[in-house]
Amino acid sequence: QVQLVESGGGLVQAGGSLRLSCAASGSIFSINNMGWYRQDPGKQRELVARISNSGSTNYADSVKGRFTISRHNANTVYLQMNNLEPEDTAVYYCNALIRTNRWTGDNSYWGQGTQVTVSS
Repeated sequence: QVQLVESGGGLVQAGGSLRLSCAASGSIFSINNMGWYRQDPGKQRELVARISNSGSTNYADSVKGRFTISRHNANTVYLQMNNLEPEDTAVYYCNALIRTNRWTGDNSYWGQGTQVTVSS
């Protein structure tokens, strides 16, 4: 069993900041990429930011320069969100590519989602 537990969402005014956290636990052999996605009602889930186990990152154009993704001890990923805009309002999901044993490949796991609401 693998779990991704997120925290840190909430309500903030435009221009404010929030920090999301996601911790992976359970039967984990190794973790490859970890990342954050977001989804508005009626829209497709979109990539916000992703970080590999070597530390390389990529970001959606809409958040470059405002959001920073980082990892701590390989099992935890953070998303620092600064200068938030109303358009950033969405449910944010943590994602990780996790290998549960040495004989199988990566599987994709998702957190339960955390709501971020930015008021104008």
